[in-house]
Amino acid sequence: MAGGDMMHVTIYTDGAARGNPGNGGYGAVLLYTDPAGVEHRKELSCGYRRTTNNRMELLAVVVALEALLRPCEVEVHSDSQYVVNAFNQHWVQGWLKRGWKNSNKQPVKNVDLWKRLLAAKEPHRVSWVWVKGHAGHELNERCDELATAAADGLSGPLLDDEGFAG
Repeated sequence: MAGGDMMHVTIYTDGAARGNPGNGGYGAVLLYTDPAGVEHRKELSCGYRRTTNNRMELLAVVVALEALLRPCEVEVHSDSQYVVNAFNQHWVQGWLKRGWKNSNKQPVKNVDLWKRLLAAKEPHRVSWVWVKGHAGHELNERCDELATAAADGLSGPLLDDEGFAG
């Protein structure tokens, strides 16, 4: 297996909000192949009342990483430049150095979810891939379907986004 005995997992994520803020949802698809060569797929989604698109983009990645039961080599695909650039352009390191302040010395938004994301990714080797949204990529489109259905309350009751302060 890649990276010694670490399982390789590919994760696709998307977040949606009906209004910003408004009802929102996330969708995630996790893919991996077990040691016997059998492919597995898991889909996750949930909807929230009064949240933002960026919070749902973050929560999709958080929940997907939290679903992993052991350290893995993970490739996260997201159409959110907010999420991908935070790691690929090292924004997070700057925020941590500045005590969760951005380069303009303003408080970083969604700190609760960023901290949860950092904890969720800690045991894994994670790489970040930006994909163009709504461009016909099958798994990104599936995540969008999951996220919007969740935002519309079609996948269960809408929950309260306890961390949203807006």
